[in-house]
Amino acid sequence: MSAPDSEADAALKEFVADEAGMRIDQWLAVRVGPELSRSRIQALIRDGNVTVNGTAMREAKRKLSTGDRIAIIMPEPEPAEPEGEDIALDILYEDDDLIVINKQAGLVVHPGAGNWTGTLVNALIHHCGDTLSGIGGVRRPGIVHRLDKDTSGVLVVAKNDKTHRALSEAFADHGRTGDLERAYDALVWGSPSRATGTIDAPLGRSGTDRTQRAVVRETREDARHAVTHFTVLDRFGEKQDATAMASLVECRLETGRTHQIRVHMAHIGHPLIGDRDYGKAFFTKANRLGEPLGNAVRAFPRQALHARLLAFRHPSSGEILRFEAPHPADLSELLAEFRRWSDAGKT
Repeated sequence: MSAPDSEADAALKEFVADEAGMRIDQWLAVRVGPELSRSRIQALIRDGNVTVNGTAMREAKRKLSTGDRIAIIMPEPEPAEPEGEDIALDILYEDDDLIVINKQAGLVVHPGAGNWTGTLVNALIHHCGDTLSGIGGVRRPGIVHRLDKDTSGVLVVAKNDKTHRALSEAFADHGRTGDLERAYDALVWGSPSRATGTIDAPLGRSGTDRTQRAVVRETREDARHAVTHFTVLDRFGEKQDATAMASLVECRLETGRTHQIRVHMAHIGHPLIGDRDYGKAFFTKANRLGEPLGNAVRAFPRQALHARLLAFRHPSSGEILRFEAPHPADLSELLAEFRRWSDAGKT
């Protein structure tokens, strides 16, 4: 399958079929599956936005012939101007160039499908007015990096384009040549066999749920290099063979892929407690904990992940800024329950 025509319009994707007999919706799902869902592809076909050899093709079942030229016309998204909303923010630092937030769990960073209001962007627009950087686009003003909805912790937002560019470059480099430092605390099931380690495993879209990620072969088209370094900070219910029921692990990212820590820890057999996407198979482990810890684990509403530390060089002053956010109440309480259980020797 050929690559998109580099001279095509930005809203136009063009391909040439190099095989015959496959349905056009199936062929496109293979070619652009990481970008568009099967249902979205079929909707584009129904609406006449897919052409074969210059003719609109409205039948998803139409089979391709070798050499057919396929084009997808991507309609412009409807403009969505987020409005400011008076949402409380835990501000760790603010100046004319940037603002650093301790994001609470449950807060979506920017508007998107199913979350057009009540996001961090809505809160920032209310707080900052028109001072946010426009580089991120109308739906992502000022956003340099993101945290999952149910991940808490430190996040920096740019107020002007100069700061946005500088911070974006630092995050793209992930501190390899600069001064960026990020550390996350994760409460995971079990305990890695080594106190420190590195997970080097490429990530791509999951084959069963396109909203999720999975470790994939390097040769896959959507594979993205991903490296996580971890250090075990504490073990709960540790046994003589050095295994444990759960562990508090610090994770530092060498790359920043979607759901990276969650997928990588699950990949090595230690999914995050509370992770309903990547740790479902471990949920029954709570039954082995007794009460009240078992109930606390079952009731924990999110993945136990907190962006504890963020340090970076200020784009204007050149000063190294370093911010740490303590564990939020829900995670602190869960850790306290694990420590009480572990100290009581209930393994």
